[in-house]
Amino acid sequence: MKVNIETIAWGKIEITEEQLYKFEKGIPGFEEEKSFAWIQEEDSPFSYLQSIRESALSFLLVDPFLFYPEYAFEMPDQDVEELGDKEQLGVACIVTLHEQIEQSTINLLAPIVMNKATHQARQIVLQDHKYQTKHPLQFTQENQSTTDKGGQ
Repeated sequence: MKVNIETIAWGKIEITEEQLYKFEKGIPGFEEEKSFAWIQEEDSPFSYLQSIRESALSFLLVDPFLFYPEYAFEMPDQDVEELGDKEQLGVACIVTLHEQIEQSTINLLAPIVMNKATHQARQIVLQDHKYQTKHPLQFTQENQSTTDKGGQ
């Protein structure tokens, strides 16, 4: 099944059910927004999380392991229980872009965790003080070559 949604960035777009994710508790700061479409950019390591209800609300996401291969965290038991099978979970982090790309940041303190089978998702605020909301978005030689190859 396909659904048309209105966005500020791309106008009206068509999404599939496989792109829809439910955030039971919303996203911190946007608790009333529960349904989002995960939109993967072709030939890019970036994707978007677009609110289904609010056309002006979207988040730029990236695989944190492309920029911080050592990134690791423990999910609280309650989150693991609610999201389900760890084998089905994917992780993305919100990126804040700045006019000068070198000043852009990635939020490693609060990753977005999605269950690809159940389409349940949540933003988990970690209690680990080694991560921050504004880590530099560093392009290393390795992730630059991945980006140049379209993420392949």
